[in-house]
Amino acid sequence: TYVQEQYGTLPWYPWPEYPEHCPLRVQATGKWYGIVMTIPAQLLGVKQPGNLDILNVKLPPDQVESLCDRLRFFPAYHMNKKYWLTVVLDGTVPLAQVQQLLAESYDLVTSKKKK
Repeated sequence: TYVQEQYGTLPWYPWPEYPEHCPLRVQATGKWYGIVMTIPAQLLGVKQPGNLDILNVKLPPDQVESLCDRLRFFPAYHMNKKYWLTVVLDGTVPLAQVQQLLAESYDLVTSKKKK
């Protein structure tokens, strides 16, 4: 609901075999600024049973590197680890910070590069 109200992003579930994966796309360009997924915790190297809800966002490489703590923030699952960050959505990252990271990712993929 938040990304729909804030960015006009409509839910999109392109993979019937992965109904819990929802890429977040800029409506005008189709560029991804995030993806929400539910994955096995072990895929992030977390030693716990079960699944984790995660959000991948695109950020500048220095920010990705500085945030990665392998507790709440991880090198991106199934994305370019230089430019994408995985955020665990288990309540340990404050909602305001998740929203800020979404805003930064959205701005990054919608800003035009200056020549």
